[in-house]
Amino acid sequence: MKVDWAALGTVFGVSLGVVLGLVVLFAMALRALSVREDVRERGGSAAVATGVAGACLVACVTVVLFGIYLIVAR
Repeated sequence: MKVDWAALGTVFGVSLGVVLGLVVLFAMALRALSVREDVRERGGSAAVATGVAGACLVACVTVVLFGIYLIVAR
């Protein structure tokens, strides 16, 4: 049995990049939700923070569903 180390390294690198990107997106969503609460306490409009949080969470769900699709389709 021969292992294709280059392909294994590529898979590792792409997986690491996607996981780090997903963690950053989720952290940005949590931060935006925190900012939204701070703005609401001061009596301001929190529409921008809510939109950013929603967009980040939708991106997270999209990445996860695409990963599941890739696993099931093969």
